[in-house]
Amino acid sequence: MPDVQNTRARYRRILRFAARHLVQTWWFELFLPRIGLGIISERTRPARMTHAAQRFRTLALELGGLMIKVGQFLSSRLDVLPPEVTKELEGLQDEVPAVPYPAIRALAEAELGIPLARAFAWFDETPVAAASLGQAHRARLSELDAADVGFDDVVVKVQRPGIVAIVEVDLAALRRVGEWLSRIRVIANRVDMRALVEEFAATSLKEIDYLHEAADAERFGEDFAGDPRVGVPEVVWERTTRRILTLSDVTAIKITDVDALRAAGIRPSEVASVFAAVMFDQLFSHGFFHADPHPGNIFVTPLPRRKDAAGPSWRLTFVDFGMMGEISDQIRDGLRRLLVAVATRDSKGLVAAVREVGVLLPSADTVELERAMTHLFARFGGMGFAQLRNVDPRDFRDFATEFGDVVRSLPFQLPENFLLVIRAMSLTSGVCSALDPDFNIWDAVEPYATKLVRDESAHAARDVARQVLAVGGAVWRLPQRLDTVLEMVEDGKVTVDMSFLERRLDRLQQVGLRILAALLFAVLLVSGILLRRDDMVFGVVLMIASVPPLIYALFGGMTRRTRR
Repeated sequence: MPDVQNTRARYRRILRFAARHLVQTWWFELFLPRIGLGIISERTRPARMTHAAQRFRTLALELGGLMIKVGQFLSSRLDVLPPEVTKELEGLQDEVPAVPYPAIRALAEAELGIPLARAFAWFDETPVAAASLGQAHRARLSELDAADVGFDDVVVKVQRPGIVAIVEVDLAALRRVGEWLSRIRVIANRVDMRALVEEFAATSLKEIDYLHEAADAERFGEDFAGDPRVGVPEVVWERTTRRILTLSDVTAIKITDVDALRAAGIRPSEVASVFAAVMFDQLFSHGFFHADPHPGNIFVTPLPRRKDAAGPSWRLTFVDFGMMGEISDQIRDGLRRLLVAVATRDSKGLVAAVREVGVLLPSADTVELERAMTHLFARFGGMGFAQLRNVDPRDFRDFATEFGDVVRSLPFQLPENFLLVIRAMSLTSGVCSALDPDFNIWDAVEPYATKLVRDESAHAARDVARQVLAVGGAVWRLPQRLDTVLEMVEDGKVTVDMSFLERRLDRLQQVGLRILAALLFAVLLVSGILLRRDDMVFGVVLMIASVPPLIYALFGGMTRRTRR
């Protein structure tokens, strides 16, 4: 159990790291571009991002706990984070040095209330895996317990001693950082940071309550009961507590072990297709999904070959149900519409579905976004990841240049539980690509899209009729509105008085120019000081360039007043 002094030091260290990099990010990415000095930000961005990622990786490895989880999540966000960050963090594994066996035995015996020698016939002192929140050991049930459950080989997951206090400290620090971020308008307009942190907190607290994980494992098994494609370990409730989880040992071939799959007569490309289909089932059919489907949490289990059995002679076995996601019916319906729009290359429908899911705020002007999606479908639609790798990089660059500002200017936000959806889908895509470099996600989407398109067609006539009525009503009211506006103009009720602006314009222009000069002086001077250590010449040039704006800010208005 960490003492109070170590707890405070951990809390302060996380906040110092966050504060330092938030200030740097605000200065270089928000303030400088706003006043026309974005070139400084662009020139230094790769080095700054790499340095920040390196510092966070060191911090996460030293502190462990939830910092490892945060690093894992950041490394998977290839869609929003630059490669300098994701590349540096991709080696950050959710593995830390194992806790010595005596400490594990003491915690397990305290939780179970009996010695391990009585609880299990055999308990391996060497862990199978050690992670930031717990570690797993192989064991064998006693004869009496084995007779009750029907198996004897198990895996016992034991929580790391003191992890509850560590998680509480990390969450307190993350909540404080979330409060800081919520005061930045560009972030607050897109993401409810407090809600996002609380969502992460709820997921993390569930991960360290193994009773929740056991219940989720059984619920997941019920969703796929009778489905020959999916297997789930059984829970040994008699040997399970909030800090101890005992499951049947279902260890088999790791899903991305291509050589082992081929040796067992299993085609990796077939595994990729089935895995993608199972993940789609979780999202679009059940609404309850495995949010951490990385290769270590999915096995391919060979089954006895039967001549009369249809389908593959293997199944996917999921483990580790500590991170599960659940989405509302509204979001699930929105995701289904999104899938239909993508499959039919319907840019307008795609934007509408994004709005329905809650990612795009209702106030957003989506005309340019629809045009961007039309262009995207026309150029890249239907391509798999292997095909995209062969596309001329200039095509991506041209698209980003033309439509990047459009996407960045729109008011996006992340609805509840959507982070877990993104995580699940990004990991699914990565696993499928590792199994089959030529895997095309569109082929996996097609069966779902075909069914959903049939379902949606039943409502098409009603939607068209509703749109016709809406357009007809607008056309019917248009002449009356135009007539009202023209009458107001003729009666002189619509006027524009510019006299006040004309009197103030000259004075405001003079004051504005001097304020701008003062800001430019401060920006150049501070940027020069910050960059001098990394680039002496460029830093000194910026400091020297700050002198003329300072002179104008101090004396720029004197000549004009003298002339008057």
